[in-house]
Amino acid sequence: MESRVVYAKVFPSSKKEKVLTDGKNSFEVYIREPAQRNLANQRTRECIAEHYKIPVEHVSIQTGHRARKKSFIIKE
Repeated sequence: MESRVVYAKVFPSSKKEKVLTDGKNSFEVYIREPAQRNLANQRTRECIAEHYKIPVEHVSIQTGHRARKKSFIIKE
């Protein structure tokens, strides 16, 4: 199983939900969930999994659990 690292800048509590990408390995993720009780982290994982069309279990947070800028490991 191959894995790669992607980076995301997360904007919690947004009015609209959207995922912007530069086409390589970085994202801007706007989500409706607040940055409380791990809700924003979980929804960000789901959005990245939807983008790559893979199960959520294949996306895990590497760094930035409490920061706006996060890195994720994607197992494909």
